Amino acid sequence: MTRAWCVQKKRSSRGQGQSTEMPTCPLVFASHAALHQKHWTPGCAMALQRHRQMPWHLLTGDLQLLSKQHGAPSEMEQAGPWPGGRRTEVAEGILEPQESAKLNFNQQCVQSPLLHRLWASAVLSCITGSQEIHIDEKTVSPHLSLSEDKKTLTFSPKKAKLDLDCPDRFDHWPNALATAAFQTGLHAWKISVEKSCAYKLGVCYGSLPRKGSGNEVRLGFNAASWVFSRYDKEFRFLHAGQPQPVELIKSPAEIGVLVDFAGGEVLFYDPDSCAILFSHRETFAAPLYPVFAVAHHSISLVQ
Repeated sequence: MTRAWCVQKKRSSRGQGQSTEMPTCPLVFASHAALHQKHWTPGCAMALQRHRQMPWHLLTGDLQLLSKQHGAPSEMEQAGPWPGGRRTEVAEGILEPQESAKLNFNQQCVQSPLLHRLWASAVLSCITGSQEIHIDEKTVSPHLSLSEDKKTLTFSPKKAKLDLDCPDRFDHWPNALATAAFQTGLHAWKISVEKSCAYKLGVCYGSLPRKGSGNEVRLGFNAASWVFSRYDKEFRFLHAGQPQPVELIKSPAEIGVLVDFAGGEVLFYDPDSCAILFSHRETFAAPLYPVFAVAHHSISLVQ
């Protein structure tokens, strides 16, 4: 064989190899793709897809940084892969930082019923007894009789022969006041009411009128008195002639009265369970007297 013949043979074999192998390349790639799809589960395929997209997301933060340095948002920041187009969230209601002296509380939150009850529960848990209170016999209605220890009021439908000319005495409604008033501090007392189905308990100003049958004398029907009332099975809070019903599961055997004069709070509670029956806020403008009324059997102050 000559050198020329060998070279010619080699060239012809290369030409035949290209003509026979090239058409099979698309078939080989297609079979590899089909094998790839059969091998990976849909979950794995999605994971791979996310993995391929990861460099794009990593570049997003760099593009945002560059756009902030140039002072203009990038197209990637305006329309990114997150819902809404923007990656950052705006927190509503967050105010700009201020100096402590300029901070103000939201009064609707500070004066919420929940905070009132939390405050009352904390105070009630610290109360070990009730304040020493006596009923002023000069204020007792002729429909009531007062015990010797000045702590029990008993109702009578017949009027007793009392000095009705006494300016401090109630001459019509079965009311009575305590001997002393208070205008500062925190005060609490308890009353046994298990024998009565008709009573009123609370506080009033000393300016409350004593004579006549009008609403200006009737406890809870004027601006000078705040009382918790029971009549038969109906419980209410009364002030300024605006009754507010109080829903109770059972009738309490005792009722406690708690007054925070400076804080402007009068609260009625069940001493046995410390459950709050009703609370009311008021700005008190004068000294307060514990006040009582009973129209069925008797009520008594307890220690």
